[in-house]
Amino acid sequence: MRLFLSVILLLVVDGLAAQQIISLQEVLSVGLENNYSIRLVRNRQQISSNNHSLGHAGFLPSLDFRGQYSGTRTHTDRTGFDGETSSLRGIHNTNANAGLSLGWTIFDGFRVQTTYERLSVLKEIGELNTQAAIEHLVAGITAEYFNLIQQQRLLDNLRFAVELSRERVRIDEERFLLGSGSKLQLLQAEVFLNADSSRMGRQEEVVRASRVRLNELMAMDDLRLNIQPRDTTILINDILILESLETAAMQNNVFLRLADKNIRISEFDKRIIHSRTLPYVNLSSGYGYTRNTFQTGAFSDQQSFGMNYGITLGVNLFDGLEQRRRRSNAILEIENHRLMAEETEMAVRADLITTYNIYLNNLRLMEMETQNLSVAYETLEIAMERYRLGALSGIELREVQQNLLDAEERLLSIQYQTKLAEISLLRISGRILIYL
Repeated sequence: MRLFLSVILLLVVDGLAAQQIISLQEVLSVGLENNYSIRLVRNRQQISSNNHSLGHAGFLPSLDFRGQYSGTRTHTDRTGFDGETSSLRGIHNTNANAGLSLGWTIFDGFRVQTTYERLSVLKEIGELNTQAAIEHLVAGITAEYFNLIQQQRLLDNLRFAVELSRERVRIDEERFLLGSGSKLQLLQAEVFLNADSSRMGRQEEVVRASRVRLNELMAMDDLRLNIQPRDTTILINDILILESLETAAMQNNVFLRLADKNIRISEFDKRIIHSRTLPYVNLSSGYGYTRNTFQTGAFSDQQSFGMNYGITLGVNLFDGLEQRRRRSNAILEIENHRLMAEETEMAVRADLITTYNIYLNNLRLMEMETQNLSVAYETLEIAMERYRLGALSGIELREVQQNLLDAEERLLSIQYQTKLAEISLLRISGRILIYL
């Protein structure tokens, strides 16, 4: 027995040591560092940042070097008009050349300048996409963090229920042994104890699933890591004001900002299309060296070197009305993006108002359920005392106990739903990062 108790003690100590108590800020910090979706979107942002360059836009000239060496080895047979024949065998001629070529678009109807501005907006879109992914992850981790707290609180409540049922079994067993209680009442108490124990076991699985989900969001190597939230209650911000949230949303909501950027991109596309109707000027220049060797003819070798230059001026006069079609479509795309921006703004306002109404209603319900829970605890104390005195039946005690559990579950559920509404409001208003 002593050895058995020692083993149990070691297991308990090891279990406590394996627990990792972590705050919400620490969870978010690890998640933002490790989460795969955040790492992917940051790479895409870096790509759009790399693309925002003068060279990619076409501002800078291009300079190429090209070298070539070639040769021929021929056999020639000749027959003259007088019938005389001659043969040349293994005639080896060579050609070697090298050169630099420079090309530069001096003017292209402002296409280059517009392209650079467009790349700048695409860079900003990449940053906004990263911000949207970060806000999504922060909201998800925060929601799961408080869900774990909720599930652990529910588990604690069920453990309390098991203790109450176990106390009832003890009372009924004493009564049965003393002859003042019935066997049926004792069996009924044991059935209720087993039911509460089974429910507690199922809740333990829910807690473990929530913990695994939180580890997944944090991209932990060990998804079985026994993390424990530092917070033990669901803290609610109960001073959010709709007008302030709406003002912040119109300025900071990432989806509204993305919609505005898409309008600018479509306007740049229209300007690029228009630039093709304007004249263009290209500058070209080069420097080359050539050397030839001959085994027949008047010269044994020949070398030449020098530079070339040129300027090209052009304009597209007619392209089968293709420019008109593209310009018309570009105007429609601008209108479409403006309509989508207005639709997004309306959706944001609707989500904000709907979520805020849920938030206010949950605050009222939370206050009411807090009072109900206080009454339920007081009722249970009175019921347990009456049951010990034999003035209350087992069924009545069970009903009181179930009412307490229901009150606790309702309060936790309302607290969590209120927290979800708070998270949604802060995300819509672009203020979700205050959790960091």
